[in-house]
Amino acid sequence: LADDLNLKIDNEIVKSFTSQGKTPVVLMIKKQIVGYIGIADIVKDDAEVVVENLHKLGIKVAMLTGDNQKTAEYIAKQIGIDEVIAEVLPNDKAKEIKKLQDKGYKVAMVGDGINDAPALATSDVGIAMGTGTDVAIEAADITLINKDLRSVASAIELSKKTMNIIKQNLFWAF
Repeated sequence: LADDLNLKIDNEIVKSFTSQGKTPVVLMIKKQIVGYIGIADIVKDDAEVVVENLHKLGIKVAMLTGDNQKTAEYIAKQIGIDEVIAEVLPNDKAKEIKKLQDKGYKVAMVGDGINDAPALATSDVGIAMGTGTDVAIEAADITLINKDLRSVASAIELSKKTMNIIKQNLFWAF
């Protein structure tokens, strides 16, 4: 919008915010820039542990977000995320999941909102947080009852153990 109004944005301020993991917002009144605000997501306390646990299971972790690329990279670096797919519009999340699948990845998507529902449905395994929207829960394959992200790794471990038992039972049945 600032470009449409031929307003000059201070790129140094924008770079400063993004280097700190903040999304820059330009404040304008009557076609004049009056200030800048940096908005930062708060990383959940257990996020780093969750990523670490997933890595122990041999899982590559990617962040799919609508946030600014630099902001997302800053957050990903803090908690050890392997890949960042940023500046994705809500409607395009499912397309990004499909691109990962086309590269040969099995994709598990964790989400909780209406905007996540198409991506949850497209992924190989959709995991909804039980505190999320009904649409996300309906679109997912698995719904975690709590809002604790550590449950994601636990659910994956449980499913692997379950599959091993099923395979063993099939072996003995034959």
